[in-house]
Amino acid sequence: MKEFKHFINGEFAASASERTFENRCPVDNSLIGMVHEAGQAEVNAAVAAAQAALDGPWGKMSQAERIKLLDRVAARINERFDEFLKAECLDTGKPEKIASHIDIPRGAANFKAFSETLANHPTEAFKLDTPDGKSALNYGHRTPKGVIAVVSPWNLPLLLMTWKVGPALACGNTVVVKPSEETPATATLLGEVMNECGVPAGVYNVVHGFGPESAGAYLTEHKDVDAITFTGETRTGEIIMRAASVGLRNISLECGGKNPSLVFADCDMDKAIEGTMRSAFVNCGQVCLGTERVYVERPIFDAFVNRLKHGVESLKLGRPEDPEVDFGPLVSLEHRDKVVSYYKLAAEEGANVVIGGGIPDMGPELNDGAWIEPTIWTGLPDDARVVNEEIFGPCCHIRPFDTEEEAIALANDTRYGLSATIWTENSARASRVAEQMEVGLVWVNSWFLRDLRTAFGGAKESGIGREGGIHSLEFYTETKNICIKL
Repeated sequence: MKEFKHFINGEFAASASERTFENRCPVDNSLIGMVHEAGQAEVNAAVAAAQAALDGPWGKMSQAERIKLLDRVAARINERFDEFLKAECLDTGKPEKIASHIDIPRGAANFKAFSETLANHPTEAFKLDTPDGKSALNYGHRTPKGVIAVVSPWNLPLLLMTWKVGPALACGNTVVVKPSEETPATATLLGEVMNECGVPAGVYNVVHGFGPESAGAYLTEHKDVDAITFTGETRTGEIIMRAASVGLRNISLECGGKNPSLVFADCDMDKAIEGTMRSAFVNCGQVCLGTERVYVERPIFDAFVNRLKHGVESLKLGRPEDPEVDFGPLVSLEHRDKVVSYYKLAAEEGANVVIGGGIPDMGPELNDGAWIEPTIWTGLPDDARVVNEEIFGPCCHIRPFDTEEEAIALANDTRYGLSATIWTENSARASRVAEQMEVGLVWVNSWFLRDLRTAFGGAKESGIGREGGIHSLEFYTETKNICIKL
């Protein structure tokens, strides 16, 4: 049985209170290990270590020296690829063939990609004529924001954590990471990598625990934390925003979503089915950018529903290490209870269950795990809760539409605004519709295709702020203007 300790100032530390909680594998509910829960003392120590590193060796390093270390971190994650893969799959239950393609390589790449992008971006400079007939030179100078609190989610634990840690460190900040209590393993393992690569103590810290009256609250409320970046549900984002208002600290929030997909009759049906299969069901539907609302133009509605149903029928459920498995469990039994409650609600609201809607029989070895059936509904009214509330499971509701204007109105009729997907072979329509989507990210004839140089973030209740490329540079640094009278 493993023991997951905090990583503070370059060392693994137990909680002074000796409080721990269980980390269980969602595949079969077996006990992976015990996780130490941080109290105020551990959070104080982590923040103090981060501040000391900022004032000391890390703050005194050149940009080139920091980039060299972060490149080494990326390389070392790949060298220990199998360890990270096993840890991630034990925590999440996701198939290894998915995690080995997305989670681990992209988690490593976040260090290298951001260090290269952010190191080479210029600031502004202006020459100003002055009243005395001479001149002044104004130029922008970026400095690290300071100690960054990173509160990361459980659905893509390594990838989404390093998506924040990579640019934060590349910009010269130090971090205190609070990973989800459901998925502590890879954030902890990364501490070993930091030490192996020579990253100074205190640059990267990890505290484990929960939200209220635990690590999450103590970290986000800490007066010496200079900025907070968070990915998770909107309700938690609102709590963090209130905490950040004390001291006027900067925030970047990527929160919930109820993402639409618009499928027009002139689409390439093969592309649309393949893309929707991934956007609705990959990672057991536990993707912030996933599709839960599908709007299909009426002439192809029946064909689309039937083909998507056949796609779901072909999914293979099973253990992560099985190379033929492409569908794992939900992250926990608690989360399954939530998703099952929506499955029951869909039936109460009058849904036509095309496929799924329950809990599969996985046999005696796996039935204690957090398994759920991938599910498709049709026939619900637009005001149904299942159509409007984020479920975060492997399910979608499919509804027909008749006009482009109707499709746009339906897609935007939500309090969320994270992403949207459009399927059409008409480029004029694609551009026209995409520009009217009230979201932070629109895909046309693709899904989950990401260029890390581009802006990422949500609109409406899906978040505040943008990260990625120059946008990360703006969040993780302060820009001062230096005016020199010549």
